[in-house]
Amino acid sequence: MVDMAGCLVFSLVTSILQKFYTDVFNLSPLFIMIMFIGARVWDAINDPMMGRICDTVKPGKYGRYRQWFLYVAVPLGLSSVLLFTKWPGLGGDSNYLGTCIYATITYVLFGMIYTVLQIPYGSLASVVTTDVGERSKLSVFRSIGAALGSVPVFLIASFAYAKRVDAAGNYVYGENGKIITDMQYKPVLIGVIAMAACSVILLFIAFSLNKERVVLTPEPKQKGATRKAVKLLFSNRAFVTLSLVALLLLAGQMFTQSFYLYLFNDYFNANWMNLASQACTYSPMIVFMFFMPKLAKKVGKKEVCSVGTAVAAAANLVLFLLRGLDPSVLMWIFLVLCFVSGVGLTTLVLQMWAMVTDVIDDIEVSTGSKDVGTAYSIFNFFRKLGQVLAAICVNGALLGMNYKYEKGAVQTLENLRKMYDLATLIPAVMFALMAVILGIFYPLSKSRVEALQVEKEERLKAAFEGK
Repeated sequence: MVDMAGCLVFSLVTSILQKFYTDVFNLSPLFIMIMFIGARVWDAINDPMMGRICDTVKPGKYGRYRQWFLYVAVPLGLSSVLLFTKWPGLGGDSNYLGTCIYATITYVLFGMIYTVLQIPYGSLASVVTTDVGERSKLSVFRSIGAALGSVPVFLIASFAYAKRVDAAGNYVYGENGKIITDMQYKPVLIGVIAMAACSVILLFIAFSLNKERVVLTPEPKQKGATRKAVKLLFSNRAFVTLSLVALLLLAGQMFTQSFYLYLFNDYFNANWMNLASQACTYSPMIVFMFFMPKLAKKVGKKEVCSVGTAVAAAANLVLFLLRGLDPSVLMWIFLVLCFVSGVGLTTLVLQMWAMVTDVIDDIEVSTGSKDVGTAYSIFNFFRKLGQVLAAICVNGALLGMNYKYEKGAVQTLENLRKMYDLATLIPAVMFALMAVILGIFYPLSKSRVEALQVEKEERLKAAFEGK
């Protein structure tokens, strides 16, 4: 429920916000890229601070991590709506500087509030259960919740458009002979309000139904403790490599979700593909959710995920090689290979959070550190660096293809061809890097995870008997 609640609003940022900024606020890709990077620099300070709060503050009557669901629900919903609210006098065509300032303030505010939810929530699995099999199942359900929360935004992306007409009421055609469609403000805002409201309700329900079972002793506040905890994390090979994989995974997901809106609208002239592509990407979860925990237990998380990401990379590379086909034919092949890519990525998406808890166990067993909140905050910061990479790739691609964002602009055929090349080649490279890192450098193989399970249980038993 928390993943679904979070993704209902986070998916707004990872997908339609970019196009909303260029097509409704009329902001330049260069400004958007700089703003996104600046916000992530602030996160470098903000995320570890929240992690240390979780690790050092005395648990309240609602627990250490669960209590934050209650505190953050309404502020998160409100900040999500503010991102997409176009007040009178705002808009790049009329008040560019004011629109830039408003976009920056609301984007940074959303990011800070979202951190207050995600850092404690990411640490919650460590106090729900210590069993590796149960954690694997929790990871699957987290991914299902995230998938369910990520789909509704593509209803907005598919249907919040209208055909462009000129002063005489005639349809306006692009250089590819297709009628140009433009994103509409009111349908977007209505959809955002509905999704934000659902997010708030889900967080209240999740607060009432979750339970913390493993009692952790608060880490004492010591001078230099944060620096020491961070140093331990970066000296752990499993933590660093999995963080890099998480960075690339989120970057690849955000890039496709954001850039596909441009691709489907301008290149294919078929906005319905936004919803169809997401259905193809996430539908494999329906099948994999039933046997992924057993498969991961039998074969190993590392082993399954490295093969899956390689499959995703290959599917996107094939899409790039087919770039010469007619768009009316290519669109169907595109959706099929989106499904293939989705099958590959599903292996990692379903097991990512179980792998995070494995890494945290590895850190505790090897160093004795129990800074769970700090570990997750740094891991979450890597994911936010993935957002930076996605922002650079999306807006760099728009700048590189000379995307025309001014009101009433028309894209050239050359621009559209470059758009397709970048939309397929960039994720192919990202997913290939993930496969290499997991297959070669990530150290937590099946046998090592089994050993960690035994060592962690022995530590817990010793601590309990010591009391």
